[in-house]
Amino acid sequence: MSADDEAVRVRVSGRVQGVGFRMWARDEALRLGLTGWVRNEADGSVAALIAGPDTAISTMIERFSRGPSGASVSAVETKATQLAEMPTDFRITG
Repeated sequence: MSADDEAVRVRVSGRVQGVGFRMWARDEALRLGLTGWVRNEADGSVAALIAGPDTAISTMIERFSRGPSGASVSAVETKATQLAEMPTDFRITG
């Protein structure tokens, strides 16, 4: 992680639970060198925190809009966030 790294909270809506979305998101994030977490939400959406270089974050947001095969993404909401400490890995939580 460098001083130029950013962090973004993401909420993905649609048919995104029960289709391997969290494992897919973790694998994609690790490929891009991102850190953070991903989890299912009670409302059927998937929430994530992704941290790393701006270009990798932009790529991950584009990938969230497609999702893995079997998913049907209807919306991706993003919000830049400030973190006291950047995460050191990417994990599935919740």
